[in-house]
Amino acid sequence: MVSIRRSWVAGLSSLLLLLPLGACGSSNPDLGTAPENDPVAEQSTEPLAVGAIPDQDPEKLQRLYGKLADYLEAQLGVPVEYKPVTDYAAAVTAFRVGDLDLVWFGGLTGVQARLQVPGAQAIAQRNIDEQFHSVFIANTASGLKEFSDIQDLAQLKGRTVTFGSESSTSGRLMPQYFMEQAGLDIEQDLKGEVGFSGNHDATIKLVEAGSYDVGALNEQVWIDRLSEGDVDTDKVAMIWRTPPYYDYHWVIGPAVDQRYGEGFADKVQAALMALDPAVPEQKEILDLFGAERFIATTNDNYAEIEAVGRKIGKIQ
Repeated sequence: MVSIRRSWVAGLSSLLLLLPLGACGSSNPDLGTAPENDPVAEQSTEPLAVGAIPDQDPEKLQRLYGKLADYLEAQLGVPVEYKPVTDYAAAVTAFRVGDLDLVWFGGLTGVQARLQVPGAQAIAQRNIDEQFHSVFIANTASGLKEFSDIQDLAQLKGRTVTFGSESSTSGRLMPQYFMEQAGLDIEQDLKGEVGFSGNHDATIKLVEAGSYDVGALNEQVWIDRLSEGDVDTDKVAMIWRTPPYYDYHWVIGPAVDQRYGEGFADKVQAALMALDPAVPEQKEILDLFGAERFIATTNDNYAEIEAVGRKIGKIQ
């Protein structure tokens, strides 16, 4: 600013010198991008941080989310970075503190995360997630056979059972819910303490090895591992498929609209729903997700999951 102690002539001269510089700037929105020292411009280059609950083998997840990050970066025009986490709780925490912007959650973890971040939204799910199922598998040496009636879960009394992660919807929450519907108390009626394998792949291997008589897991992972030949069907078999429920979904934080511009969350939703199985590179992503396509979803779809989570103490 020109000092009031200087002459008006000096002030006028300084003003005239500055005018050409101002005319060349980008304050006029029609003239191009913001200058380099514009904080908004600097924020827009911050990567969109994408994460996921570690429900499968880490190598499979790295391949999947690496390809998805490349796709989203091309569609959205901003850098996208996949950040792996160690466990389900870490995914929720990372979303809560802002280390992750967009996360692929299960039903329970998605509810847990949204309740801790006001304004967070469930935006998309696979076509299979509005009618999702868990399966119970058994070691063949247990003598358990396939059944269709929920009340037959009473056969698990006196058996050893493992879930997946403690916070898994398909590998713990809903299987426990259905067991309780059949009158089973997991603390009183099972042999020993219930196990927690950590993820669905580990559940299969533990039951296959005979470490547990029975395991509960995500139906999609079970089907995929069967098709890949990764299951020894002489040692382990499915014995029950649960009724349907809402499960996996994408949750996005409210900060993205502030960082990248109003309506950015809608653009992310549109990009996910635009994945096209007719395009080979995009079909590969959908196949890795076990989906035909992504569809829109809303927070309201997970009210039942929230109610069950509160009932068994996973949501306070």
